Amino acid sequence: MPVLDGNFEAFVTNLGKYNEGELVGEWVKFPISAEEMQKVFERIGIGSKDEFGQPYEEWFITDYECPVSGVYDMLGEYENLDKLNYLAARIDEMDKWDQEKFAAIMEAGCDEVSDIDDLINLTYNLDCYDIIPDVHDESDLGYYYVHEAGIYEEKDLGPLANYIDYERFGRDIRMDEGGRFTDAGYIRSTGDSWNRYFDGSLDDIPDEYRITGSGEELEKDEKLLAVVVEPGKQAEFRDIDSGLESLQGLVGGDIQAIYPYDDPVAIICNA
Repeated sequence: MPVLDGNFEAFVTNLGKYNEGELVGEWVKFPISAEEMQKVFERIGIGSKDEFGQPYEEWFITDYECPVSGVYDMLGEYENLDKLNYLAARIDEMDKWDQEKFAAIMEAGCDEVSDIDDLINLTYNLDCYDIIPDVHDESDLGYYYVHEAGIYEEKDLGPLANYIDYERFGRDIRMDEGGRFTDAGYIRSTGDSWNRYFDGSLDDIPDEYRITGSGEELEKDEKLLAVVVEPGKQAEFRDIDSGLESLQGLVGGDIQAIYPYDDPVAIICNA
């Protein structure tokens, strides 16, 4: 992505190893093929077995490197890898102009975008925005509208053109259009409505972007049968999600896994 500053990468971490107190992961550059992703999983131990013979099956994301301003803050540690790959591939497949436009829209702050599903949909809705290159402030914008936009005939203005307050005129235009200035130029909405090409479900991700399996497999929630013991309360059995966020929520912070028995049973407690 030549016009973007850096690569789109995520540090994919083995969740089981993390729960055991060991950070085992690898930086992954997206887009990536399913075969290359499988090799990453093998290198970080996904699919291998722990000391009790239980396979390490889950992962999460410890950190990101994003070449587009504003994207980093919308991505979490539990983002789906197929969605990340879909987004990165869509950006990678753009021509130079569309990459610049996508980056400028995000730099300006896009009100329609709040998560990865919206980011993917933005790649399909770039025509909903105009960008005027080399217009970086209100004075530039006012000058552009008078001399270059074709709205006014400069010759008809005559000597009055020498007395135009371009900055004030540009400020009124920007406020009326709701436009914003970026390094690439002035961004404004065309007024067209977005089309939701991606509905957010994993089944709606095209096969060529999948790197971890089918949508049905990915949507399947894994549950654990746990005995929850809280101070001053009677122990109780609960079915809980097996993900890191769920385990951390139970103990109210970082977790530590202790294996005091020969059987494959872990005690999860505050770190």
